Amino acid sequence: MAADPATIEAMLREALAPSHLVVRDDSALHAGHAGAASGGGHYDVTIVSERFAGHTRVARHRMVYDALRGLFPTQIHALAVTAFTDQEFQSREPSSGSSCNSQT
Repeated sequence: MAADPATIEAMLREALAPSHLVVRDDSALHAGHAGAASGGGHYDVTIVSERFAGHTRVARHRMVYDALRGLFPTQIHALAVTAFTDQEFQSREPSSGSSCNSQT
């Protein structure tokens, strides 16, 4: 059974206190994929938190994965993560291709 995006959002808000968070369920795009057969969903997360300051991209991803640990592998099969500090998020170039809507 795939995770509810609201559950993912709540767990990330509690663990990382993001100023911006978008959780997108991409499970429908992976119908027929072997991982989809197990019931785990595919998600894309864009998260902005000052808790990422001073951490590498790999460390930031680990922080997100650690926050969601209880959902792997039964409820989450795949997770794409884009993680920024507030300053990094604000200084992105408008042409970066991100079209996230702020959810504070």
